[in-house]
Amino acid sequence: MIEWSEQHQLIRDMVRRFVEAEIKPNLAEFEHGDTPPYDVLRKMVATFGLDEMARARFRKQIERDKAVARGDGKASEPREQRTSEDIGMQFIPIIELCRYCPGMVTALGVSFGLAAQAILSRGTIAQKERWAESLLTLEKIGAWAITEPGSGSDAFGSMKSTARREGDGYVLNGNKTFITNGPYADTIVFICKLDEGNPPAERKILHFVLDTGTPGLEQSKPLRKMGLHSSPTGELFLRDVRVGRDQLLGEDERAKESRDGARATFSIERAGVAAMALGIVERCLELSLRYSRERVQFGRPIGEFQLIQDKLARMEVARMNLQNLVFRTIELAERGRRPMLAEASAMKLYAARAAMEVALEAVQVHGGNGYMAEYQVEQLCRDAKVLQIYAGTDEIQISAIARDLLSR
Repeated sequence: MIEWSEQHQLIRDMVRRFVEAEIKPNLAEFEHGDTPPYDVLRKMVATFGLDEMARARFRKQIERDKAVARGDGKASEPREQRTSEDIGMQFIPIIELCRYCPGMVTALGVSFGLAAQAILSRGTIAQKERWAESLLTLEKIGAWAITEPGSGSDAFGSMKSTARREGDGYVLNGNKTFITNGPYADTIVFICKLDEGNPPAERKILHFVLDTGTPGLEQSKPLRKMGLHSSPTGELFLRDVRVGRDQLLGEDERAKESRDGARATFSIERAGVAAMALGIVERCLELSLRYSRERVQFGRPIGEFQLIQDKLARMEVARMNLQNLVFRTIELAERGRRPMLAEASAMKLYAARAAMEVALEAVQVHGGNGYMAEYQVEQLCRDAKVLQIYAGTDEIQISAIARDLLSR
């Protein structure tokens, strides 16, 4: 894939018109007010039929899963082949939303991608029917809770949240922080260690699904952040939360698969950062080009000065590279593949650094105006920084890439 198709461009223009009509005029409220993003996101998915498409795909998958469970020969039929046209449609809303409101993509992606996909990949048929469909259609909001106050990059090693067997169920305890959608989530995938009286380093990793309002579960108010203001982030506090075995994902305590499931989720999240970065870079370049043509200093537009031209040219190089990373991700998905963890880490490392560098240069092109909230590059610069932190810091990505290279 070397370019967007005509159909992609048509959908992109439609999504862009929606974003500029529904989100851009209310950007100040999403950024600095108390309005959660979920209503406008639901309106977007309904406007473009994304909820019905997700529902149809989900029901096909459930029928296939049930056929496998019955031992039906039809279950061996190959899955429906996805095309680059279809897959590309999933990336376009991400890119377009990130031109104005990257935080909304984070809120949407955690609910659609991390929480729902964790349930779809590990859950039983009953669990998928109980929780996944409503997340995929955005009827309910999901959160994926792994980070703790004392465990960031060392997510598993420093994890203190626990599950303890009690009768036919479990008792959960622990605190989670920096949880996207945490304050408003209806469905929470809670990751913890099984306490069997053994040392913490030897404990199994388990995933549980919790519903808001469960006794002993407290969801904090949104935390104040540097950027991504349109993405509510909060803390979770669990005190003797009792759950049944039917809330253990897969109803299975096998530790290796639980760890691998979390790592697979990281791969999905990391590869998706390229599309987010592309949206940020596109908008920064667009705004910088406009300003370079209109801003006059020393008797001529600043775009005629070579140092400004250097910045603009580097922004375009970053845009082209990010677009090609998105195209590669689409091609892999078309072949039924996902980037391996090291490749996803490489994608995220480059994308995050490119977005941050371009956003900083966009502020520099705008000079003093770029430091003012009136000019959008200020917001995009604050938003871009988190790409170097969440889903694994730059330093963690470098370690993952290097370990993979050295193991060959």
